[in-house]
Amino acid sequence: MNDDRIVELPQEDSAVLWTGELPFTQHPAVVYLASLSEGSRRTIFQSLDTMARLLSGGRLGAFMLNWAALRYEHTAAIRALLAERYKPATANKMLSALRQVLYHAWQLGQISAEDYQRARSVRSVVGDVLPAGRDLGAGELAALMAACEADPSPAGARDAAIIALMYATGVRRSSVVRLNLSDYDPATGTLRVRQAKRNKEYLAYVAQDGAQRAMADWLAVRGSDAGPLFWPITKGGDLIPRRMSTQAIYNLLIKRAQQAGVQHVSPHDLRRTLAGDLLDAGADIVTVQRILGHASVDTTARYDRRPEEVKRKAATLIHVPYRGRRSEH
Repeated sequence: MNDDRIVELPQEDSAVLWTGELPFTQHPAVVYLASLSEGSRRTIFQSLDTMARLLSGGRLGAFMLNWAALRYEHTAAIRALLAERYKPATANKMLSALRQVLYHAWQLGQISAEDYQRARSVRSVVGDVLPAGRDLGAGELAALMAACEADPSPAGARDAAIIALMYATGVRRSSVVRLNLSDYDPATGTLRVRQAKRNKEYLAYVAQDGAQRAMADWLAVRGSDAGPLFWPITKGGDLIPRRMSTQAIYNLLIKRAQQAGVQHVSPHDLRRTLAGDLLDAGADIVTVQRILGHASVDTTARYDRRPEEVKRKAATLIHVPYRGRRSEH
């Protein structure tokens, strides 16, 4: 890949540099970002800014590029660069953001319907990649929980509840930090989850096993004050009644994994492991899709370990007639 390759907008294109002649309420990128949930804006902005700099040779950012000046030759070229530099899923998310900006430019009357349709018609990047992260073994999950149980401080109870909740329900860390005490019903195990990615809500269910016990232990420590379900805790063990950050969730998993003596564990590993365990246990893939909040069942299917196990067993049917090198005496 040649990182110096860029897409130059033709000089005859007018207003390539955002001049401020229109208010921000008329800027398609600004209007598009304003329509997104707070949790999605940063990621989408970074995607738009990356594409704007690729298109302009690094000169223009997302709010300076005249998106309405883009034509099919520009979007086709940016697709080619994204396909080279990113995995298909990431490239397609960026292309989706590009199409949305073009749509808002059309809605604002800045690009004709014909030019809009041609520019947005670039096909998605095709390719299959393995899902991110890794599957945790039952022993690893037990070791994580044991590390939390061995910690008598409030952080031990909190971290056990968070890990248990993330594995039991597949909730993303961005949603964990958005949970309030009122979102959890201990009597039924029902959890109201706010999904930051699409600004939607759904219900998750915490089974009556170790997950509910971990939640009960944490609530006994936390108390019944309204507010975020999970709080930061100082090194001295003092609880701070405010919302945790997503980075704090990531950090506590690293800490507990080190204490448990297991490989690196990320928040997504718990979600991936849940999907695989449910499918291995015979859960319907559509049900697993709903539990995880996936928009497409195709995404859920990527976490199905069963086809890989079939392939692994098939490999044992093949015999390679090699006996190894003989040692000379």
